[in-house]
Amino acid sequence: MRSRKKKTWKKVTAAILSLLVIGGGAYGYTVYKSLNKAVDAMHQPIERKQSEKRDEAVSLKAKDPFSVLMLGVDEREGDKGRSDTMIVLTVNPNNNSVKMLSIPRDTRTEIIGKGKEDKINHAYAFGGVPMAMDTVEDFLDIPIDYYIQVNMEGFTDMVDAVGGVTVQNDLDFSQDGFHFAKGELTLNGAQALSYTRMRKEDPQGDFGRQTRQRQIIEGVVKEGASLSSLTKFSDIFTVLGKNVKTNLTFDQIAAIQKGYKDAGTSIQQMQIQEQGKMINNIYYGLVSSEEKQRVQNELKTQLEL
Repeated sequence: MRSRKKKTWKKVTAAILSLLVIGGGAYGYTVYKSLNKAVDAMHQPIERKQSEKRDEAVSLKAKDPFSVLMLGVDEREGDKGRSDTMIVLTVNPNNNSVKMLSIPRDTRTEIIGKGKEDKINHAYAFGGVPMAMDTVEDFLDIPIDYYIQVNMEGFTDMVDAVGGVTVQNDLDFSQDGFHFAKGELTLNGAQALSYTRMRKEDPQGDFGRQTRQRQIIEGVVKEGASLSSLTKFSDIFTVLGKNVKTNLTFDQIAAIQKGYKDAGTSIQQMQIQEQGKMINNIYYGLVSSEEKQRVQNELKTQLEL
């Protein structure tokens, strides 16, 4: 979802989960076949042990609350890349909500499997999706059940596939040759990517960037769920198949569509507060034990753990 290799996808593609949650069997056999084909292209299982954070494996058919790690990755030829965007979604069909937590890329934590502390987004570079999942699981002290990895190159395609997104902008700024005035804006894919890239002019820094990122995600969800966008399902599924990898199977996605549909319509944003600090001439975001506990408790409650 992005066409300009700019490190920091700002990814609308938590939308992917929500589009899949909202989408589904109601569109008939043709859509079913298109979704099946897209999921087959997207499916990429990983070798990873059952999480110690759960007594039993999550059951989508039983409508258990579950979690998903969204990774926005900029992969260049010959370089595995880093997960510049990390979003944890916790989905609960019992309270019909999704809680979305953006983890700042500079967050300092132990990299599980590496034996040292580093920026959390380095976990993907060191050990791919499994190490990223293990590290986030340890940091948040919750099970990470599934992952969805999004290629940055597909960002603009996703926004364009749903016909653009509408956001409410509260900061006048320019980025990459685009000017974003205050107020309601309708953005195409290229504009949405630039909108989510800016952080240096934002008084809130990375948190402001994360807010714009979530706006785009919610915009894609809203457009993807609308009747007008459903006529474009073929384009949407084609974009997903080309730019998304996940360990979710078609049957699991079908179970999500059936049992979690209402949860996808209510997305609640979470923030984790950090203090910036230079350590050995490298900038890190440090999270206090109290703040980490607060976030962990909220996520555990959402997952009914």
